[in-house]
Amino acid sequence: MQSPATISPDTWNPKHVEKIRADFPVLNERVYGKPLVYFDNAATTQKPQVVIDSLADYYSHYNANIHRGVHFLSQKAGNAYDQVRTDVARFINAKSEKEIIFVRGTTEAINLVASSWGRMNLHEGDEVLISAMEHHSNIVPWQLICEERKAKVRVIPMDETGTLKMDQLDSLINTRTKFISVVHTSNSLGTINPVKELIQKAHAHGIPVLVDAAQAMVHGQIDVRDLDCDFLAFSAHKMLGPTGTGVLYGKKELLEAMPPYQGGGEMIQSVSFTKTTYAELPAKFEAGTPNIAGVIGMGAAIKYLSQLDRHGAAEYEAHLLSHAYSVLKKIDGLRFIGTAKEKSSVVSFVIDGLNALDIGMYLDTLGIAVRTGHHCTEPVMDHFGIPGTIRASFVFYNTIEEINALADGIQKAIRLLKK
Repeated sequence: MQSPATISPDTWNPKHVEKIRADFPVLNERVYGKPLVYFDNAATTQKPQVVIDSLADYYSHYNANIHRGVHFLSQKAGNAYDQVRTDVARFINAKSEKEIIFVRGTTEAINLVASSWGRMNLHEGDEVLISAMEHHSNIVPWQLICEERKAKVRVIPMDETGTLKMDQLDSLINTRTKFISVVHTSNSLGTINPVKELIQKAHAHGIPVLVDAAQAMVHGQIDVRDLDCDFLAFSAHKMLGPTGTGVLYGKKELLEAMPPYQGGGEMIQSVSFTKTTYAELPAKFEAGTPNIAGVIGMGAAIKYLSQLDRHGAAEYEAHLLSHAYSVLKKIDGLRFIGTAKEKSSVVSFVIDGLNALDIGMYLDTLGIAVRTGHHCTEPVMDHFGIPGTIRASFVFYNTIEEINALADGIQKAIRLLKK
């Protein structure tokens, strides 16, 4: 397999970024005859050739169901699948492979915890605490289980920069608070939350915490033992891997106490018409034939990221963010939404008097892919009194030249749309 270009923190320059970009075939595409500028990385990242090859290799050479067959293909596929669990545990520094549950993505991971842990532990009058900047996937599952259990969802507020008001956390936590679920990095604002501090405060009251790390995994290393989070959820497709697969990490003692989320094959130890006993972790939460190819592709993405200089990539992304703010703030009528001090490489903004969708559609004609709308964070948009934003999200394969093209494209859009 091809390895990513090795780049140290002091050598992130255009020449080396081009070596990285060569690993991503879609970046050579042209849109309406123009070079693709891909700034929708918060929705999904592009895939390096090694990930694409891993999917083709599985389907071409050892496609088989796993954990059930004694034949060669089944054994090879099973070994490859199981190895990814080991790789994921190492990647996030989990204590045990049994703490790694494969799911369809962050959304399913949160639903699993809300349904399984919530149904077992939430009672009438209890409270679940989330933040004001959550993705719908970390709001709706808690609303559903709280409605069922006659519990209540409460919200940690944020200020006008998109920063959580952590000084209000102590007053929000009370004897009725049974769980906290919070996003690590906001998909619509880019805010990086002080999750380690929040976890420490929660644990002082004996409250477990789930961290939605969907937006964080591609931008930096996450160590679950350092964070001491009880659950961590993330998706492969937002960290260079395939869609349709992801991970729920949970502390072993919590997962062992939770009932199964779904029933079916693989998650059982024994079945009769009168009683079923469940398999041990992690199989207890993995009913049915899994997304074998997707998990193998996620493993390839993790290997790619592990071989990349993560510190250098993070510094480079910070440079991209700084440059974006520098050039975009010169545009008349452009207003940034979300200006927290701690941010990932996401710029969200509106143009006074213009519709975000119109701007996004014009940028598309120039080959520039951005996201417009509420980004599945309607409460965030309500907080700022707007229907939506234009969001440009960067990762380490983006360039300064692409950001300049974005700024130029926005100015062209403004001139055209204001005529």
